[in-house]
Amino acid sequence: MDARVEIYNKGFRLSRTNAAAEAFNAKIKAFRASFRGVVDMSFFLFRLAKVYA
Repeated sequence: MDARVEIYNKGFRLSRTNAAAEAFNAKIKAFRASFRGVVDMSFFLFRLAKVYA
């Protein structure tokens, strides 16, 4: 347990967080919510790539 706490503390001291990844995941989640019940998955992935690429 103490080793994990040290790893987390070291990451925060060095400003290494996954905030960018979390923000990107939130954007994808919001995009998916707006397209509930998508039938054409290839088109959905195409739109996702166009919006966030």
